[in-house]
Amino acid sequence: MLQIETWKRVLIWATLALGLALALPNAFYTRVEQHNDAVSAIELGADTAENQQLASQWPGFLPSGLVNLGLDLRGGAHLLAEVKVQDVYAARMEALWPDVRDVLRPERETVGTIRLLPSDPGELRVRISEPSGMPRAIELVRGLAQPVVSLTGAGSTDIVVRADGDQIVVTLSEAEQQASDERTMQQSLEIIRRRIDEVGTREPTIQRQGSDRILIQVPGIGSAQELKDIIGTTAQLTFQPVVGSTDNANESPGVGNEVVPYLDREGAFAILEQVPVVTGEELVDAQPAFDQNGRPAVNFRFNPSGARKFGDYTADNIGSPFAIVLDNEVISAPVIQSHIAGGSGIITGNFTVEESTNLAVLLRAGALPAGMEFLEERTIGPELGQDSIDAGKIATVVAFVAVLGFMLAAYGLFGIFANFALIFNIVLIFGALSLIGATLTLPGIAGIVLTVGMAVDANVLIFERIREELKTARGPARAIELGYEKALSAIVDANITTFITAVILYVMGSGPVRGFAITLGLGILTSVFTAIFVTRLLIVMWYERRRPKTIEV
Repeated sequence: MLQIETWKRVLIWATLALGLALALPNAFYTRVEQHNDAVSAIELGADTAENQQLASQWPGFLPSGLVNLGLDLRGGAHLLAEVKVQDVYAARMEALWPDVRDVLRPERETVGTIRLLPSDPGELRVRISEPSGMPRAIELVRGLAQPVVSLTGAGSTDIVVRADGDQIVVTLSEAEQQASDERTMQQSLEIIRRRIDEVGTREPTIQRQGSDRILIQVPGIGSAQELKDIIGTTAQLTFQPVVGSTDNANESPGVGNEVVPYLDREGAFAILEQVPVVTGEELVDAQPAFDQNGRPAVNFRFNPSGARKFGDYTADNIGSPFAIVLDNEVISAPVIQSHIAGGSGIITGNFTVEESTNLAVLLRAGALPAGMEFLEERTIGPELGQDSIDAGKIATVVAFVAVLGFMLAAYGLFGIFANFALIFNIVLIFGALSLIGATLTLPGIAGIVLTVGMAVDANVLIFERIREELKTARGPARAIELGYEKALSAIVDANITTFITAVILYVMGSGPVRGFAITLGLGILTSVFTAIFVTRLLIVMWYERRRPKTIEV
């Protein structure tokens, strides 16, 4: 008997209503976008009258998710950056010096006095006063080597130690350099992604190109320079012991020390030990706050390792100044008053609320492991994007009208049911894209246009099957029921193969190819749903009301 249970009818209509609600914000794109930006700004502390007005432009009880427009539709910034992986080698060698010093000190009777020498980046040179003790020194330093953590470097160690006269020379092994390059690139990709996402931009494209380059595309951002300002800020936070102070930037600080300017004291410089006690890499959280005098500040918290080192140092150096350094500038250099346990503290300075908020964002995202050189930068204006949107709209409308006209001419009343389902098919696609926060690009529009053409395939199969059954079945109800049952396997088989293709495109492709795969895959799912369930529900409701003796398909 041709019937559909009540709970199924409710579920189908509820799904259509949900899709419509999710897709609705895209009809008021600018208004909803301003609402979302204002709400985000208010949550970050910018609770101004202007933001409150913008936030009230869209009802809070309605969904506010939008389909993000890609760079080719909206305009934005394009950067190609090269990561200076050699910077990591130099940092590794600088960090190794305390360990080399500590392992050689107990053997002074054999190796003599130990002295750190100026050396090339990526290299550590240590002079010993007793050349006869060189074999023992080499043995001790080689004991600091660790296995290389990579599949290609299995069985290798991370450092190479050799003698050069009375000097010990330490460098990274080739296997460790390759593993370090890979880690540096992965870390840079993740930090850039977190940094861009957290400052509120939408759906950036961040891809690795070659061995040491990263492609960055961010839709909707004002200029390439604005994007560079977000990415290029390294936010390298260190806590370093203070050796002294000077007003001469060119003064020789001594081996193992460096001269760093004060952020808020013109012409004043601090002499610091180069090796930090704790670094920003050991931070687990940073939040904007206010100090005891009501001035903007940043609260921070270390992981267990950083908390232990921070606590031990403050316990052993009460009464000594301790510099907080951000991007090679001393923010403050307070005197340690007491043992600071627990691994938490506060960074104070001449901050505004916005500056403290941005600093907290950058610290949470982490420091870039190496410097970046921007090889290519481009700002794509919104006019080009608007032309693409207009062309996409025209293509979609032409395809839509042509398919609607064909179905109406070919199947009459049943074609009207199919057209109604086709309209809701597009609504469901945009609702799903809004729900998952997907990015729509020109290839994505092509996927939607293709979906419009494919969406009627299932209905054509069903209607043609009903026509055949009308010649042999006892009545219209039985013909409709058999038409849906017998066309189901062909519909599922055809759409599964196309869906598998969409999945392969998504997994193997990147950028625009993925955008096409997403819209194609979602379009297949919504097309099957509307063809099998929505058109059937409409036909059943029509049949129950009219009870025709014969039907024409």
